[in-house]
Amino acid sequence: MFSNKYIFIYSSVMVVIVAILLALTSTLLKPAQDNNVKMEKMQMILKSANIEVGFEDAIEKYDEVITSEIVLNTKGEVIAEYTNGKFEKGDVRAFDIELKKELQKIEKGNPEDANLPLYVFVNKQDTLFIIPIHGKGLWGPVWGNIALKSDKETIAGVTFDHQGETPGLGAEISESKFQEQFVGKKIFDENGSFVSVKVVKGGVANSNINPMYGVDAVSGGTITSQGVDDMIRECLINYENFLKQ
Repeated sequence: MFSNKYIFIYSSVMVVIVAILLALTSTLLKPAQDNNVKMEKMQMILKSANIEVGFEDAIEKYDEVITSEIVLNTKGEVIAEYTNGKFEKGDVRAFDIELKKELQKIEKGNPEDANLPLYVFVNKQDTLFIIPIHGKGLWGPVWGNIALKSDKETIAGVTFDHQGETPGLGAEISESKFQEQFVGKKIFDENGSFVSVKVVKGGVANSNINPMYGVDAVSGGTITSQGVDDMIRECLINYENFLKQ
């Protein structure tokens, strides 16, 4: 029979060995995990411009059609621009910005410190301005991208995703049926005032909302839908000065 001392030493050694192995595994896997996150982010940006690609093609297609990554301040001024793999201005790359942290600066009353990312998409048909957005759903964060046409007010496409919304209810925000409603909607009214796009509980047809500025909320996903509504409005308004240029 082993002594208590032996058992204690053996257990301690095993704990250390397992900890080292786990740390080593995490370190070895991190580059692959980071690359997957990068490609998924690129896929979402491209999807908002109505381009769907697999993981293996994401980087190549992104580099082909995203001609510039721009960083703005809330005044609408360009403070950094990354084009063709190099900085044309500044040293902050839009793709590397963690939007949640920048929005927190604005929420805390420091909008002058916020760096706002923007992606410029160009093809033969149009130039799109793609704005990343981030907010809160029922059970956790929701996020996405909104692509605006060259008039900077008409929506060309959107993508939304979530961390843990309820399947069949709030999680429907990530489905094409919900997202396709946004195409063609406008975020400024006929007077040039920012109105965003309202996500309407009970449906636009049963409300007094102008259909040009509203979409139907997800049935049974009231809080998630409201979260998307808030997210769109609270994020896009930070770009208003740029969009009105």
